[in-house]
Amino acid sequence: MHCPFCSAEDTKVIDSRLVADGYQVRRRRECSQCRERFTTFETAELVTPKIIKSNDNRVPFDEKKLRAGMMRALEKRPVSADDVEKSVNHIIHQLQATGEREVPSKLVGTLVMDELKKLDKVAYIRFASVYLSFDDIKQFDDEIAKLTNETVIKD
Repeated sequence: MHCPFCSAEDTKVIDSRLVADGYQVRRRRECSQCRERFTTFETAELVTPKIIKSNDNRVPFDEKKLRAGMMRALEKRPVSADDVEKSVNHIIHQLQATGEREVPSKLVGTLVMDELKKLDKVAYIRFASVYLSFDDIKQFDDEIAKLTNETVIKD
């Protein structure tokens, strides 16, 4: 790697660490000529698949839209920004791990619901009510009953 200070070609790695939950390597480098130190980050280049909407349109995956939808559901809920970022990154990683070039939007919705269920049950119900298009109070009751049953089984 070229030194960003003097453009010399010879730099050496003096320290490497895993960061971003192991999805990135942080490397501390030193230039052999000017002795300046700098940091680089290495990540695997994985392709995020396109999303197949319910009308069969194909659209690029939009991380901002994913985050915005989750934040809307989590509005005024006691969930840290770090936890939201971990969930967003987990969803993206799961999509990339499919190895597919295109995935249905239903898969993204299901992954979001799974993450919200772990983060905050109220946010999960908020998201589910829109995503699953609840028409009446009975559908809310049914979904809350499912959540309650899952919680009882885990405890």
